[in-house]
Amino acid sequence: MEIRDCAALPSEEALPLYESAGWTNYTGAPEMLEAALRGSLRVLGAYDGALLTGLIRAVGDGSSILFVQDILVLPAYRRRGIGSALMRALLASFPGVYQVRLCADDTEEAARFYRSLGFLPDEETGCRSFSILR
Repeated sequence: MEIRDCAALPSEEALPLYESAGWTNYTGAPEMLEAALRGSLRVLGAYDGALLTGLIRAVGDGSSILFVQDILVLPAYRRRGIGSALMRALLASFPGVYQVRLCADDTEEAARFYRSLGFLPDEETGCRSFSILR
């Protein structure tokens, strides 16, 4: 597995990852995905040869806030350390950032994964998150 910077990743290469996760907001609007990829602070991909097996996408200012917007791994490649490697590579590229945030599915699997990387739920940090989903 090789992690590469994917600043110019075309949406058609990323779509299979989003489809495998069932993220229809992106798969139903590939033009939105294209704009989201272009507007990201950083996009990193994990490759097995030429195959994109995982992706992490961050937005923010890279100094005070880094928001992990997307992290995906193809189902056949999960539980091989790809998601962890992507997260470590992303965080290493922003060593001085004050706050790293993300929003994840409310599952035990997600909680275990993010805790293993040092993330804490908001209630353990004295914060509260608010969202508007449109």
